[in-house]
Amino acid sequence: MKLKTHLKIDNNLNGNIITLKEGYVKIELKTTPIMRADEQGLIHGGFIFGAADFTAMATVNDPYVVLAKSETKFLAPVKVDESVIFEGNVIQSDGKKFTVEVVGHVSEKKIFVGTFYTVVLDKHVLQ
Repeated sequence: MKLKTHLKIDNNLNGNIITLKEGYVKIELKTTPIMRADEQGLIHGGFIFGAADFTAMATVNDPYVVLAKSETKFLAPVKVDESVIFEGNVIQSDGKKFTVEVVGHVSEKKIFVGTFYTVVLDKHVLQ
């Protein structure tokens, strides 16, 4: 399957697709020093959320998908040079509305969970 959305996103900051199937995606975010928030190497949560959002968008995989709402929990910190694996699954769809569950892990440790409510528009959101 080919990615149809977010084609210009910076994968170094939002993750790279490992697996892409109908209603499912697996993405790896390799954290780097540019993402750190402090001297101890804590990764800023915005990078974790950004990768989770990209995971949700790629899971729906429509050129006109947008995020309407999300409910997220950060469960553990992430450090520089750790790899976060995000998995997205469509858990509900109703026409042009999709609910996507996203879970992030560093090794076996769950670091993020979220529910992303998306809508597929008829045209680009900026048109």
